[in-house]
Parts: sequence; C-alpha cells; structure tokens
Amino acid sequence: MTDIPYHFPPDLVGVLVDTIPLLRRSKADTVGFFRACGVGERHLTDLQHRVDSNRSSISKYEIARMVIARINEEGDSGLRSRREIIRRVVEWEDFSTSWPEDALKAQGLVAKVRTLVGTKDSFVRMQQERDSERHERLRPQREAAAAAAEKRKLRENLLSELGRLFGMADPRQRGLKLEALLNEVFKLDGLNVRDSFTLANEDGRVGEQVDGLIELSNQPYLVEVKWRKNRLGVDGVSQHLVRVYGRAGVHGLIVSASGFADTAVSQCRKALTQKTFVLAELREIVYLLEQGGDFAEWLRAKTRAAVVDGEPLFLPNFDSA
Repeated sequence: MTDIPYHFPPDLVGVLVDTIPLLRRSKADTVGFFRACGVGERHLTDLQHRVDSNRSSISKYEIARMVIARINEEGDSGLRSRREIIRRVVEWEDFSTSWPEDALKAQGLVAKVRTLVGTKDSFVRMQQERDSERHERLRPQREAAAAAAEKRKLRENLLSELGRLFGMADPRQRGLKLEALLNEVFKLDGLNVRDSFTLANEDGRVGEQVDGLIELSNQPYLVEVKWRKNRLGVDGVSQHLVRVYGRAGVHGLIVSASGFADTAVSQCRKALTQKTFVLAELREIVYLLEQGGDFAEWLRAKTRAAVVDGEPLFLPNFDSA
C-alpha cells in the first residue's frame, strides 16, 4: 500500500468513517481496531476513557471520525498507521465481527474503499510515472548543467594557477609549470593532448624535447611554449620551425608569454608557404579562460587565418597593433 496518498483525502475520510464502525460490534472494539493499526495512545486515551466511563457519551462513528482526523494531521509519524488502516480495511473479509444487520452494508462500504484506494493508487502511480519520465527527459539538461559548472570551476582553478606563475622567480620552473598548465587548458574543450616528451638520438641520448602535442580534427600540432623577458625573436621560433619542417603532415603552434617580435612573425609568415605555423600569446589564453571561450574554436580561427590570410599571429578579440 505504498502508493496511498500522504494524507487521507476528504472523500476517503468520509467512507472510512462510515465503514470502520461497522466492522466491529462494540465501541471498545472500534478503539481496539485503531490501536491494532499502530495509532498512538495519545490519540486514543481520552476516547478509551469515555468508552470506559460513559459509553453513551460517544458513538463508534465519533471515535472513527476523531481518530482519523487526528492522524490525518500528522506528518511522518502518522504515515504508517494511516497505511495500516487502509490495508486492514481493504483486506477485511470476516464480516461475522459485524452486527448481522450491518454485515451487508459493511461489505458494500469495504468494496467502496477498495475502489477509492485503487483509483487513487492508480493516479499516484501515473503521477509517479510522469514524474519519472520528466526526470529522465531532463537528465541530459541536468548533466549538461553539472558538466558546465564543473568546467567553469576547472577554468577558474587553471586561471588562478596561471596567475601564480607570474610571481615565480625561477624561469625554468615557471616554463615547465606553464607547459603543464597549457596542456590542461587545451583539454578543456576536447583537444587531444600529449604531454611534453623527449626523443632520443641513435646513440640513446636525448636529441629533442617537445613541449607537447595537441590534435584538432585529426590534425596534430607540435607545441612550443616560451616565457622570456623580451618579445620572442627569430632565434626563439627557428628551432620549432625546423622541428615542424622535419615532420610530414604536422602543424606548429608556438605560445609566448612575452609576445613576438616583428622579425619572428615575418619569419613564420614566410614559412607558411610550406608549413602551417600558428603563433599565440599567453594573454589570449588568459582571456579565453576569463570569458569561457572555446579553445578548439580559437585554434581553428587562428589556423584559418594562417592558411587563408597568411597571418600566423592572428589575435581574435585583441588589438594586434
């Protein structure tokens, strides 16, 4: 009977008040019926006293009406007894406990309670099914909202960590931290990322250090990260240009915390006739983190500017002057 409404509705209250007094012959038995259903003594003591001291002062119908009204006003504490009352009434089959002249009427009223409870149970079940269906229908929206909130929190954390780098005194450690942070940044919007790695020469010695590799639409980009005091010149980009030239089908991405000198931009612009090179300033990363921008779309726009317009240092949302 778990689908019974949380409180007895008025129509069910009326039928129960008419039915329960007919199920047992005496007033004491009527009080006993409720006691057997788990109704607390605080609701029965005064009624039991009236039955014991002056039976004519109260009727079985008044007992039923008062007890049901009392437990119907309760919250969780009355739920169990309300359900037990319904269960006992709808399962009542022995009408020999009724007065003979009341037996047929009692049977009819029990049948009416069964009908009411069945109708309301069906309504509750339908409501539950609708609620469940709505819950499932809205699941993608809830999950998307939760994912968006988690992503915003991650962006805030990365932005905070990035801000702390500006206070680091050790340039080498700062550069390593920046490499790791940028890899986490690029992962935000679904870019496949391979963290920094080294390649060995034939003699087993380290021959090449790659800051990272990202993949956009199945296109790999070798990443170089630089944090120098001054704008990055030709010497700051040439090694990465050579590294990308030596690999077929690979684009190049250089991220500089200090910007790029015109000579470096010019050198990369010339290289665009053979390879795709994208130059990015760290302030772009900071801006995208602050504004919730999409890094995949950002990289697509910069790549398109490099390939179509011959502009390796395209600064969307920035004054490039």
